[in-house]
Amino acid sequence: MEKGKIVKVSGPLVIASGMQDVKMYEVVRVGKKRLIGEVLELNNDIASIQVYEETSGIGPGESVIPTGAPLSVELGPGLLGSIYDGTQRPLDMIAKISGDFIARGVDVPSLDREKLWHFIPTVKNGDTVIGGDIIGTVQETSLIIHKIMIPVEVSGKISKIKESDYTVTDTVAEVHNSKTGEKTEIKMMQTFPVRKSRSYAEKLPPIEPLITGQRVIDTFFPVAKGGAASIPGPFGSGKTVVQHQISKWANTDIIVFIGCGERGNEMADVLLEFPHLKDPKTNEPLIKRTVLIANTSNMPVSARESSIYTGITIAEYFRDMGYSVALMADSTSRWAEALREISGRLEEMPGDEGYPAYLSTRLAEFYERAGRVKCHGSDGRIGTLTVIGSVSPPGGDLSDPVVQATLRIVKVFWSLEDKLAYARHFPAISWLRSYTLYIDSLTGYFAQNVSEDFFKLRKQALKLLQEEASLEEIVRLVGIEALSPAERLVLITAKSLREDFLHQLAFDPDDTYTSIKKQYRMMHIIMLLHNVCDEMIANGAAIDRILSLAVREKIARMKFIKETEQKKFDEMEQEIDTLKKIKVTTE
Repeated sequence: MEKGKIVKVSGPLVIASGMQDVKMYEVVRVGKKRLIGEVLELNNDIASIQVYEETSGIGPGESVIPTGAPLSVELGPGLLGSIYDGTQRPLDMIAKISGDFIARGVDVPSLDREKLWHFIPTVKNGDTVIGGDIIGTVQETSLIIHKIMIPVEVSGKISKIKESDYTVTDTVAEVHNSKTGEKTEIKMMQTFPVRKSRSYAEKLPPIEPLITGQRVIDTFFPVAKGGAASIPGPFGSGKTVVQHQISKWANTDIIVFIGCGERGNEMADVLLEFPHLKDPKTNEPLIKRTVLIANTSNMPVSARESSIYTGITIAEYFRDMGYSVALMADSTSRWAEALREISGRLEEMPGDEGYPAYLSTRLAEFYERAGRVKCHGSDGRIGTLTVIGSVSPPGGDLSDPVVQATLRIVKVFWSLEDKLAYARHFPAISWLRSYTLYIDSLTGYFAQNVSEDFFKLRKQALKLLQEEASLEEIVRLVGIEALSPAERLVLITAKSLREDFLHQLAFDPDDTYTSIKKQYRMMHIIMLLHNVCDEMIANGAAIDRILSLAVREKIARMKFIKETEQKKFDEMEQEIDTLKKIKVTTE
């Protein structure tokens, strides 16, 4: 293929002539240093190229070499535990070559070409396979078995397969198609374009919640496995901590964490912390079932734009194995800023606040790759991909175009408030502004696995918190004496919900994670006491008596009850039942 020539350089955007043979989104090598770039726009033989590396020193007249392939990721054993940049270059390997700073033009394979993996076939010679079938496994880490799949477009009979140690580029099997006479070599590594979503047999409705162990999320605003959620909030409100907690505790098999344009020191904390975090289910390092993609704010802006596509393609690959995958994107605002910068350099017509007019479309394309799907293959396996993206609007302004575009797409909105964070209430998720649209989908699961009255109690608790907000306005204006005893009880119960249920200590070993059954019991006890006290007030009990009940102190400490100490919840329920009997005997 003929080389093009650079005619103009504008930051990460390079204009080149003589590019009549290239295609949209084709990867090219730019300049003497062979910097990696991607074709964004074509006009006759003039191509606009976004370069994923620093372009200083590159000038007109230098060559541009097409590669003939779109921006793609390498998929195979070795992904888990790896730390990549936005274009899937392994940062640990680059560090060995160029030191602490990434040298421009460095070309390192994403998957180790020399490491041997022990391949165990699950099919034998003569077996008929179709696209998506699993033909063998590799024990990638002590936590995850990597399943080697037939490419979707391949089908036929296995003509050669053998258990042995292979590199990712070795042929592990051959498939012969008798109709076409074609023989296809199957390797453990596949390449796949990042801007194209991986196909599946059927998209299924979500029916199971992503259990995170965070009470405000699981009880009040749950997200389904295969759903999409957004966490908008101002600086310092705890977006990253919430995503870390979900990464550690969620009932998923694989975590893909994308640091998209975040501050370098914050991403460094993630990279240093994750290898030391223990998987609570197995006590193994969490990194053994995690893929990290780091593209910080001081790295090239173009690679930031590609990082979320790289991450979600890797996540879809593990979903296709039948795993439950959770993807964390932190943050989509920085990704949108990269879109805005590239769009400006392309001289496109700006939309709201300078963002390109296609911002909503690109966000939708990203979030809609989440889902619960029936995977290709004859075994009918089901995989889920849950996408949780944080949004960092300037000053916490929820009217920001990125927030508004995201809200039109996702079904769960966890609104973080700085005033809650400053009051040391964590997670700082507002119970008045957040919402979930998965309640109808998850009702059956909670009724079957927790309790039939789970969502009834949730509805009552949310109603009390909303009433508290209205009553606080009255208290500020005329004082608490203006409230009736029943209204004061609402304030008492709402305070208990806020402080004893919603407030959660991430660094306390007993409070950092709460099982869904313990969450139900905690909420049930708070609402049971409220209903009993409401009857006591209706029968003439003074509010001071309600405040002096001994069980209230036990409720304040119930978040620290261990999962194995369920008897303590039974004792509190019996104590509250005793209040009913006292009320009856004094009437």
